[in-house]
Amino acid sequence: MAKTANVKTRTQTGVQAKDITPASEISKVGVYAVGIGAALIGLWGLACFIGGMISAGGPLALIGSWFKAVSGM
Repeated sequence: MAKTANVKTRTQTGVQAKDITPASEISKVGVYAVGIGAALIGLWGLACFIGGMISAGGPLALIGSWFKAVSGM
C-alpha cells in the first residue's frame, strides 16, 4: 500500500486595500462644512430666542406676547 496524503491549500482572495480618492475627501469636507453651518444657524436661533425672552420680560411674557401677536389682539 502506498501512503498518500491529501494536502489542501487555501488561498485568500478578495482582499483589497481601502482606496481613498480625492473625491471621498472632498465629500468629507462638504459634510463637515454643512454640519458647521447647521450648528452656527442653530446657535444664532438660540441667541435670538434668548434675546426675545429678555426683551419681553421673561419666558411667560414672551409666550403671552406671541399669542397676542398671533391672535391679533
